[in-house]
Amino acid sequence: MKRLFWQILFALLPLCAAAQTIQSPSGQLTLTFSLDGTRPQYALTYKGRDVILPSHLGLELARDKHASRGMEETDLIDGFAIEKTETSTFDETWQPVWGETRDIRNHYNELAVTLRQAGAGERILVLRFRLYDDGLGFRYEFPSQPDLNYFLIQDERTEFRMTGDHTAWWLPGDYDTQEQQTQESRLSEIRARFHDAVNWGNSSVAVFSPTGVQTALQMRTADGLYINLHEAACVDYATMHLELVDPQTTALTTRLQGASNAYTPPPAPARAPLPPPFTFVSHLTPDATGLKGAMQTPCRSPWRTVIVSDDARDMLSSNLILNLNEPCALDDVSWIHPTKYCGVWWEMIVGKSAWNYTDELPSVQLGLDTPPDFRLAAFDFRRTTPNGRHAANNEKVRRYIDFAARNGLQQVLVEGWNVGWEDWANRWKRDVFDFQTPYPDFDLQGLNDYAHSKGVRLMMHHETSSSTQNYERYLEDAYALMNRYGYDAVKSGYVGDIIPRGDHHYSQSMNNHYLHCVQQAARHHIMVNAHEATRPTGLCRTYPNLVGNESARGTEYEAFGGNRPDHTCILPFTRLQGGPMDYTPGILETQLSTWSDNTSWVRTTVCGQLALYLTMYSPLQMAADLPEHYERPDLAPAFQFIRDVPCDWDDSRYLEAEPADYITVARRQKGSDNWFVGSKCDENGHQTTLKLDFLQPGRTYDATIYTDAPDAHYQHNPKAYNVTRKTVRCGQTLKLTSAPGGGFAVSIIAR
Repeated sequence: MKRLFWQILFALLPLCAAAQTIQSPSGQLTLTFSLDGTRPQYALTYKGRDVILPSHLGLELARDKHASRGMEETDLIDGFAIEKTETSTFDETWQPVWGETRDIRNHYNELAVTLRQAGAGERILVLRFRLYDDGLGFRYEFPSQPDLNYFLIQDERTEFRMTGDHTAWWLPGDYDTQEQQTQESRLSEIRARFHDAVNWGNSSVAVFSPTGVQTALQMRTADGLYINLHEAACVDYATMHLELVDPQTTALTTRLQGASNAYTPPPAPARAPLPPPFTFVSHLTPDATGLKGAMQTPCRSPWRTVIVSDDARDMLSSNLILNLNEPCALDDVSWIHPTKYCGVWWEMIVGKSAWNYTDELPSVQLGLDTPPDFRLAAFDFRRTTPNGRHAANNEKVRRYIDFAARNGLQQVLVEGWNVGWEDWANRWKRDVFDFQTPYPDFDLQGLNDYAHSKGVRLMMHHETSSSTQNYERYLEDAYALMNRYGYDAVKSGYVGDIIPRGDHHYSQSMNNHYLHCVQQAARHHIMVNAHEATRPTGLCRTYPNLVGNESARGTEYEAFGGNRPDHTCILPFTRLQGGPMDYTPGILETQLSTWSDNTSWVRTTVCGQLALYLTMYSPLQMAADLPEHYERPDLAPAFQFIRDVPCDWDDSRYLEAEPADYITVARRQKGSDNWFVGSKCDENGHQTTLKLDFLQPGRTYDATIYTDAPDAHYQHNPKAYNVTRKTVRCGQTLKLTSAPGGGFAVSIIAR
């Protein structure tokens, strides 16, 4: 009887394989799903123009070494028939806890395709597509079923078949870091440029292919389409990279080698010929065994996203990735608030000060597993000689608190406050910090009391040194300590190779770790800003206490050799697609040698730095320079803009944009009619005609305009700027010039 069923089913395959088509709500995007024989595939068009050519979908599974001998796993790649299709539409408007706009519309048409795999019992796979006016999201869903219960992912085979040799802004594919300079090239040039594009000096590097790139990947076609590939809602799944199939590609994946505990799957069976050039294939981050995922049904993959438009501004205003995430999971969000802060940080990054208290200890032992007689406690540090360079000391922190209180900054970050920094970095050391024991010159109780008396909070810092087991065993006590002293935000860090050894920053297990920390922090009413963690995929909608991530090459690299002037004109198109970045702007003294031995210099003008508070959106913004620089007579007028600019908004308008060239955005302050405008450009400079059409008609505003001086230049005259004031109204026009590597900033305050 069962055999007869399959005979009838395959006789109906031509009918079942008929293309299924849906359009976006406005009709400008069209998705087509079909079976290529028995392999699922999809295609996407925009206003009748091809965006994604027919591209296959599926997953390659690994044999479970714990399964019965001889039991081979069947891949979820082919042998499918369509069991049913369902279409629906959805339209809602929701309000984020914080964001670029007060209201976000979530409007899509959906196609859900249920596939049954022949010869595999009752194995079912659901492909769900959501089509918005600004792009597409789709994912794999695995219902609970007896013949697909526990399974291991060897590779995901999602394809994105491009229509040509597009211009791309890309980072080298890497399992552990995004701290790279973005490359701009044709797709065909990725292989030749790959080696020199890698930041080999990073504390953790694990590239996997000479044509592997990271998401979010921004592209522009020859005929003027902008395409962005990324993912949304990456939960209990490995981070996705993309591997370009070019004429020299001989395999779609590579295997990790050398891990002593690695499980090596059997060789993959022969596949159909590789797709033609300029096809991207998904490439998941492996765990320490080399596998890409361990799943139990019911489960699902993250959404794979394609944002597309013929206007670059739409890339920046898209809410597709946020919309594909689940609604807020927290019942009470009253304690979550956008924050502007300063901190004891930049002087250590530059090299003038130190995180560690003493130079006398070659190593420090801390941890529950350390015998008490050998455990180094705070009193042991009092027996050492301070190095005189430890920045997290009582006197300096009080000065930062006073500075924050005078200038309306809500918090002060202090790095290096806790014992263990003597041998923390690049040691692959398990028991690094306990996140509770301060150095002798840091009065935990006294400094918090002093900050609160000034209306300021201290921001906690947890550098894990990538020892996740150590962090998780102390996590509850560390968060409880924060509650005890009134901290409500933590900056965490994951510098170095992951422990347990052999794992990677972007694996399934690490993604689960990051989310676990955010969830536990929410229980303690703590906001999280994670550095060196996985790149965001919009989870800040579900957990809005995830107020920021780094996960890219930030301002700190200005002290390590510099970022190109176009760097911050690319990041909003790439890294910021999935969520805000703690970029730490506001370095107004751009010549580091004027106050330290560091010979690097910041590759923007002063006004270019001011613009970043608008163009690099984040609800968490740092005034990253030293207080004494902001207080200098030549820089204090520019610092006024940093004091004034908010970091929460009711409305945002992207006025002009081109990847790697320029971005101009106007934002309306939450709960007011005050507007702030920022524009940042690359090394070529830019001319802007700023039309004030976004202002309320009939109302008068006082504008303060911060512009590069006529002779300003990021290389030889970065601190030359002008401040002008004028009365403005809706409909007026301002013509503003940005110097090479510069920009402008405008505050427009309603009367």
